[in-house]
Amino acid sequence: MSQLEVKHRATQAKGLFYIEDEGKTVASLHYVFAGESRIIIDHTEVDATYGGKGLGARLIEAVVNFAREGTLKIMPLCPYAKKVMERTAEYSDVLF
Repeated sequence: MSQLEVKHRATQAKGLFYIEDEGKTVASLHYVFAGESRIIIDHTEVDATYGGKGLGARLIEAVVNFAREGTLKIMPLCPYAKKVMERTAEYSDVLF
């Protein structure tokens, strides 16, 4: 497994943070914009063969950094994202 980089794609309505390995998406985090100052994380998924490697946590970290840069607040509806964000004190500044 090579160094896996978190990538980001976005439109005006929604976005995606994802990690690819050899051209295949192996982890993804989907969000939608809710107004001008909030995003909602609605789905996070990691391919089962990549489980336990911290890819989901890396996606959460990327979306938190994105929110901080844009002075956005995050509403994590996805159960995984909600659990990680509520258990990580450093992320409390971006929680909505």
